[in-house]
Amino acid sequence: MEKGVIQIYYGEGQGKTSAALGNAIRKASNGKSAYVVQFMKGQLGSEFLNRLEPEIKVFRFERCSEGFDSLSEEEKQEQKMNIQNGLNFAKKALVTGQCDVLVLDEILGLVQEHMATEEQIVEILQAKSLFTDVILTGRDRLPAVFDMADNILNIVPEK
Repeated sequence: MEKGVIQIYYGEGQGKTSAALGNAIRKASNGKSAYVVQFMKGQLGSEFLNRLEPEIKVFRFERCSEGFDSLSEEEKQEQKMNIQNGLNFAKKALVTGQCDVLVLDEILGLVQEHMATEEQIVEILQAKSLFTDVILTGRDRLPAVFDMADNILNIVPEK
């Protein structure tokens, strides 16, 4: 078995989620178990992602149909508890070794939106077993999280 890594796709460019999902698909096609936990995505595109099951299990804890950016401040606060449930689930998945690769899609944006703290994300990553891969996506740079990463890819549009 090879050692698991923490990989980050971040930046202003498009394709971070696609790259993370591509890695999950590659692992699943090699017989590994893959979980994807999406944050701040609403239910947009969920029908397609659900077709990846049972090889890749996709979890969304938010209960709104719109993307997070389109919610009012009151609706965002209502989603905070759901997001906390998603963070707890991610940590549990790592502690119990439920999957070989865990994608935490848009987790880096939770801090700026005041839905989580950087310390919470670090704590989740510290729960990672030696052989589990964790992939994080989002626009924001979180210094303590980035210090833990093995690979960091900044997705920047050129044109």
